[in-house]
Order: sequence, then C-alpha cells, then structure tokens
Amino acid sequence: MRNCRGRLLHVSLEQTSSVPLYRQLYSEIRTGILHGRIQSGVKLPSTRALSVDLGVSRSTVVLAYEHLRAEGYLRSKLGAGTQVSKVIPDTLASPPPIQHSDARISPRRVARRSSSLKGIPDFAIHGSGTARAFRGAVPALDVFPIELWSRIVNRSLRKLAPRQLSYGDPFGYEPLREAIANYLITARGVRCRADQVMIVAGAQQGLKLCASTVLNQGDAAWMEDPGYFGIRAVLEAAEATVVPVKVDCEGLDVSYGRARAPDARAAFVTPSRQRPLGVTMSLARRLSLLEWASQSRAWLIEDDYDSEFRYVSRPLGALQGLDREGCVIFAGTFSKVMFPALRLGYVVIPDSIHDDFDAARRFSDFHCPQLEQGAMAEFIREGHFESHIRRMRGIYSARKDVLVEALKTELAGRVEVGAADAGMSLVAWLHPGDDAERLTAIAARAGIDIMPLSHSVIEHQVTPGVMLGFSGISEMEIRAGVRVLAQALEEYDRSRGQWEMQPIVEQSGNADLAMR
Repeated sequence: MRNCRGRLLHVSLEQTSSVPLYRQLYSEIRTGILHGRIQSGVKLPSTRALSVDLGVSRSTVVLAYEHLRAEGYLRSKLGAGTQVSKVIPDTLASPPPIQHSDARISPRRVARRSSSLKGIPDFAIHGSGTARAFRGAVPALDVFPIELWSRIVNRSLRKLAPRQLSYGDPFGYEPLREAIANYLITARGVRCRADQVMIVAGAQQGLKLCASTVLNQGDAAWMEDPGYFGIRAVLEAAEATVVPVKVDCEGLDVSYGRARAPDARAAFVTPSRQRPLGVTMSLARRLSLLEWASQSRAWLIEDDYDSEFRYVSRPLGALQGLDREGCVIFAGTFSKVMFPALRLGYVVIPDSIHDDFDAARRFSDFHCPQLEQGAMAEFIREGHFESHIRRMRGIYSARKDVLVEALKTELAGRVEVGAADAGMSLVAWLHPGDDAERLTAIAARAGIDIMPLSHSVIEHQVTPGVMLGFSGISEMEIRAGVRVLAQALEEYDRSRGQWEMQPIVEQSGNADLAMR
C-alpha cells in the first residue's frame, strides 16, 4: 500500500517517501493542531490504537508523540492519556496581528544613547569595493606589501604556542606592547612603558574605553567643534554631557572651554592635526590645556590618528610627552598606517587608572586576536613598519601635491585649498553661502565622495567647505576626480541661478576663515 490514511486522527502517511514515517506523523499532527483541526485539550488515541489504525509500528507513533511532547504540543498525565496542550508554542511565538486598522503599537524601548547615535553622521567606508575619489581616511591599499605581510602572518601562525590559544592578557600581547612602546618613545615623544600600553580593536574602541572608564553619566566633556564625529559618538554612548569647544588657527580654544565648562571631567583633542580643519595645536595652547587639566583634575584624551604623515617636517611630538601629572591618555591606530581590516590600535594609560582599564576590558571583549598581534609585533621588530611609513609618506605627499595642483588649476577662484602639510585629506573651502551638503549630493551622483564640514559641526558654524581624501586613490584618479568635482560645482551653480561672485579671504592656516 502506497498511502495509509487513519480514521482516528485523519492523518495521511506515505510509505514510499524518503521522510521517516514518525516524522510524517509528527508533521501531520502538528499541522492539525496549528490549523485548529485538532483542538486544544483533546485527548489523542493511545499509541497502540493509533499504530493499529495506521498500520505502522507502535515505535513510530511513540517517537512522533515524544517529539510533540518535547516541543510543548502534547502533554501526558498518568491515567488521563495524551492530550493536546491548552497553550500552543507557535501561538506564543507568532501572535496574530491586530485587526483594527487604527491600532497603535508602541515599540519596545531602547536606550536613549542608542537612538542618539543613529543621528550622528558616519562616513566610514563599508564593503569590499575599491576606494574612489575622494574618500577620506583610506590608506593606499593598492601598494600595501601584502606578500610580506602574508609571510609574517604564516610564520607567526607556525610559531603560535598552545598557551596562546587560550585567553590572554586584557592589555594585549606583550611583545607587541613592547614594540609599540619603543616606537612611540622614539617617533612620537611619548613617555611610556610597555605595561602602560593596551592593545585595542582600533582607536575607536580605545576612545570608547576611555569615555566609559573616566566619565560618569552626565559628566561634562570638552570636544573640538568642528570635530571628529567618532568622539561625539563615544561621548553620547557614555551618556556624558558634550561641551562643544570652538577651534581656531591654534587648535582648541582653551579659554573658551574654561569659560563654558570649567569643571568638565575630560577633554578629547586631536592636537597633532586637528580633525577636520588640519591645524596643529600651538605649544601655548598645549601648556594651557595641561594647566587646566591639572587645576580641574580632568583627563585629556589625545587622539593621534594620522600623525605619521607630516610632509614639511618630522612628525610633531605628542601632547602626552609634555604631561608631568599623568592626566593624558594617548590613543593611536594601525588602521591608517597599515589597513583598516587589521582592527588593531593602542592606548597608553597612566599608572593611576591601569587597573580600571584592565577591569573595563575584561568585561567587554577581553583582548584582541593573538595571531594578528603576533604578526604586527614581528612587522615592527623587523623594521618593516617604519620602512612602510616612510614609503607611504612619500606616496601620500606626491598624491597631495597632485590634488593641490589640480584644484588650483581646475577650480581657481571657486575653491580655496586648506592646510595641506600633513594627513590623508585636506579641506576645499567654498564661497560663503554655498550649501556643501547639496554639493555633496550632486558629487555623489556624479561618482565621487566628498564630506561636508557641516557634518563635523555641533554648534560653531564654519565657512562652507568639503573634505577631500587623497591617500587611497592614484594620481590619475585624483586628476579625474577634480574634473568631476568641477562639473559638480558647475551643476550646483546652475541650480542656484546666477551666482554672485564673492571674494575669497586670504587665509592663514584656513582656520581663521573657518571661524568667521
């Protein structure tokens, strides 16, 4: 007989099917329950009676019943047999929709900080596509020594000891911490020991650890305005009170910060190259900032995101190197020098809060992957890291020069080139009254990526401008990108009607213009 159809439960089984008979019976009964054909509370036939009715072995029925009982569709009681459960699991998992068209469903609540983060612009480049003009903060991945890196990774994998497969130190792989400490002392003027260095998953995680460790809910924290939106995000996540402090040609205006929030618990700064304006914090401002931190017992978090790439002199010393009271936390990253997917950075932590960071890391992600840390330690120790920096500095300097020349040639009188003595991007200043966000949308449709400065502003409005990244694209792509930008500007001007030409003010470092 090919099929057997029972009379007791009106279920049908196919003898020749590849699906086991007990599974077929389970599905038939479950479907009958869910569709209401077999009602809740109904007593089912005994396993013996149903097996005879269907012409199958009793073990087939027993297995089907056991699965249904385990999932909550059936219940058995001594002396009462097997019954359909009064509460059906699928009903709980998928409640019927509300039928009233005017029903109002209140969403489940999420934390305020989660909602606030969604409103912060994020210009990180996701996906596997190649960079296009003028994406910012993207290193020259096309010239990264991937074969050398692969050999070092493979060698590190072969040398991996069994103990390294277990949990490691929350501060990271000790040889890498030693290599970073030696590099920072000689190249950045940082005062540190290896045991003060914590390896993190990029500078963003390091900044987040800083905020969550030194700030309580509601604590005031200074941040540069305009400033890096990633810092704003970590402050929002920590539920701190963000205090936007204006920036001028000397960097963060410490006097303004003192007047507005003298008792702030922390200040997040980019002194070596302000992000996004590109100015360097003067020595007088650095000393003033350290004096305020000393008097207010505040923390200074120094984001040293791309200081390796300075084209007119050797990299400037870090603010941390001037600190004599242990109030500066120094954060850096390998994402800009190596490649973003590596997800390795570092934080140099004062001795007084070493244990606090240790605890905070243990209860987050514990530590970064050991294999990548081991490979990075070898890359630095063998001298490849500093060689790579020197090579990238030369490449980026050439690409920067091409961009500056192309802007001055193609867009003379329409944009003014901002500070270009360091970094991986520069600012192209527009005319007062221009809508940089509208221009950004036109440029995106034309196939290039620019970032309006307005997305880095909280309160202190700046002269319109856009950030142009040059490090991750070739010289040919830069020239082509400037031509596209020129066309986008022409389209923007046409869309505004007759353009009233306004003189561009000569700038000193361009930050004075920004603060007008």
